[in-house]
Amino acid sequence: MFIKKIFQDQADASVHRQFVRFGKGNYPSRAVINARFSGTQLKISSTYEFANDLVEFCSSIAAKLNVSGIILSKEKLNLENEKKKSGIFSYEINKDIGNLELKELTERAYATLLDCNAQGIELKIKKKLPKPGKSGGAKVNDKFCVLDLDMKFYVGFKEEFFWDIPGFKKARADHVYLIKDIIVSKELEKEKNFDKIRQEAKRKGILTRKVLVDGKEFVKDKEFEV
Repeated sequence: MFIKKIFQDQADASVHRQFVRFGKGNYPSRAVINARFSGTQLKISSTYEFANDLVEFCSSIAAKLNVSGIILSKEKLNLENEKKKSGIFSYEINKDIGNLELKELTERAYATLLDCNAQGIELKIKKKLPKPGKSGGAKVNDKFCVLDLDMKFYVGFKEEFFWDIPGFKKARADHVYLIKDIIVSKELEKEKNFDKIRQEAKRKGILTRKVLVDGKEFVKDKEFEV
């Protein structure tokens, strides 16, 4: 999970992709995720930022899944039903898929807007990307992704998305991105393609994590450069 990777100093290319669309500024109510017990199930909902992470999580707990939806990629993938617009490859997919293949797709894709189903797993994700300019609590769609899990998957889910708390019956995490600087390497300064500069430049700032656990709030900050 990309937030966990930042806090554990393990940021990689997947984390960098999360910040490409942001310039300098303060971005509240990002990467919002809710989780609660309901009978024998764990009910989860989140904003768009966790779409790839939730699909990848599903691939980690099931050997095979039925998936349907859209995969968006900035590189060509070996998939059928390909369309290309504004430099983005789009693939419609509806099939059974092995977990290793699905994990590889999430690692390469810009966005995996996929419904995923397996025994004890039901993930639904909206198929239209949110507008990047929207921010603020009143406009946040924290039901962009909705996941129902059997309780047997609770420990694995908590370790990925709420790793920093002992346990919960109801939890919510909300994040603020404060981007203080855009770092362009000397090599990248020579580049004339401004979109490439935007894509490859690093963002430096502070990530604030606010977790509300069974009525108690915990707040922590982490400096990052990704």
